[in-house]
Amino acid sequence: SMAEEGEKKAVLETVQADGADEGCVTFVMHDEDHTLGNSLRYMIMKGVDVDFCGYTITHPSESKINFRIQTRGGIPATEPLRRGLNELTDVCQHVLNTFQVDLLPLSCGAHLSSAGRHRSAASSSA
Repeated sequence: SMAEEGEKKAVLETVQADGADEGCVTFVMHDEDHTLGNSLRYMIMKGVDVDFCGYTITHPSESKINFRIQTRGGIPATEPLRRGLNELTDVCQHVLNTFQVDLLPLSCGAHLSSAGRHRSAASSSA
């Protein structure tokens, strides 16, 4: 049955066979795509305790990804997932902070004139 209007759907679900090793889990992430999938996979693969990490997009019409993690040494798959999400958050925050610092000194006039220069250069090469 369809979810009730206004009912909050889970953002993250886990899919695991009964009695399966908790080091081998598929996480279903709703309302996500390659943007999170690819960067999170990169972060998680750096972990020495990770044997496998990959994701699939079930269907282009569905905005969800199946994200699979297999660990070694009896570590639960939720650990590298949590670590990867935290590291990704830190990287994004660092990028935001860096750009905010770089863009702060720009006055409105300087910003507009440089944008105009780029536009005219692009259109003349077309």
